[in-house]
Amino acid sequence: MTVVTRIGFAYNPTNDAADELRDRAEGWCSVRGLAHWAAPSGEFETLLRELPTTDILVVLGGDGTFLRAARAVSEVDVPLLGVNLGKVGFLSKVEADGLEGVLAQIAAGEYSVDERMSLRGLVRPAGRAAGSAFFALNDVVVARGSLARVVRLDVSIGPSHLATFIADGLIVASPTGSTGYSFSAGGPILDPISQNLVVTPIAGYLSAIRSVVVSPTQTVTARVVEADEALVSIDGREDIALSVGDVVEVSAGPNAIRFVEPAGAIPFWDLLRRKVELLPS
Repeated sequence: MTVVTRIGFAYNPTNDAADELRDRAEGWCSVRGLAHWAAPSGEFETLLRELPTTDILVVLGGDGTFLRAARAVSEVDVPLLGVNLGKVGFLSKVEADGLEGVLAQIAAGEYSVDERMSLRGLVRPAGRAAGSAFFALNDVVVARGSLARVVRLDVSIGPSHLATFIADGLIVASPTGSTGYSFSAGGPILDPISQNLVVTPIAGYLSAIRSVVVSPTQTVTARVVEADEALVSIDGREDIALSVGDVVEVSAGPNAIRFVEPAGAIPFWDLLRRKVELLPS
């Protein structure tokens, strides 16, 4: 197990509880002489500068804060641990009242690391070969814009045409993201350490295909056939406008994202049951 000599804290600067938690975390480290730093999770360049000399990045906030931090660790490989301040927090392993205890575990090396599959996306304007690539941890969503009108998408898996969906959109989720938007749209929940893509249409019109699970060796392709407005949303943190003829490709990412699993942490399926019980009925 890696000896932890420096911890980073990425937090949600718009949340007073996150500011308070950051102060508690930094105070705990200072008393014990453990090197540390803190920055808002959205300050991408700051995170990239600090991560190469960091052993673990602790994220203080909800799932949105975690997803912003994950973008940085996709480029500089550092294990992530989420401390939940959100409402559900499927990406977090610790609640706020357990902060000091889990920091003590980290300092003592009482944790393991799980590898989670990420997603690589590519937007090819008008289907051309060149395009812009991006990273996602949870999901890539091709969807209608603000207008309440459906889009028509030609969707393929590898060389095979899956369907032409007339729908509000299409979600391609990782196993980690299968508990999010994809699940709300009727997709299955996957074990987060599995290696698959979940492809789920959003409110598909007269579609027999509800959701499919795809091998990580395949590429999922969605071409915009018809739309008044369309966009691709990346982990809910960034939206890119699309035009008719544009193609979005999603595949398994080249690098795994490493999640810290503190000793004695609640197993995923038990955590899932508890989280779902907290959701409004």
